Amino acid sequence: TVLRKRYQDYAQLVQETASRTQVEAALIHAVIQAESAYNPNAVSPAGATGMMQLMRGTADRYGVSDRTDPVANVDGGSRYLRDLLKMFNGNKELAVAAYNAGENAVIRYGHAIPPYRETQNYVKTVMSLYQAYQKELH
Repeated sequence: TVLRKRYQDYAQLVQETASRTQVEAALIHAVIQAESAYNPNAVSPAGATGMMQLMRGTADRYGVSDRTDPVANVDGGSRYLRDLLKMFNGNKELAVAAYNAGENAVIRYGHAIPPYRETQNYVKTVMSLYQAYQKELH
């Protein structure tokens, strides 16, 4: 399948990024698949761009000048994910919710997944993909 080929094309990049950022490869893969299905040129209606769908502000914050460059995009998105994991004490569901809705939304709702249908579905999707990638990568 196309998804399988794209996954294989980027498996080494994800593994290297995971080692460098100390974010599990399975989690990075899950976010990439949920965000863009490994499409470096993906652009959301809100303007999020690239494999990890970085918004301009997030890209600027992490020094990503070309959001369509897979190496820069995955690096910036993974460092953002690492910072969210730190912020939420390693809680993957909250970090993933914050990746989707913004950390302030998670904080505003008392360190819980915000009651937005999109975010709740996103967290379920990413966590399910994460579990599948964990099996595949171990």
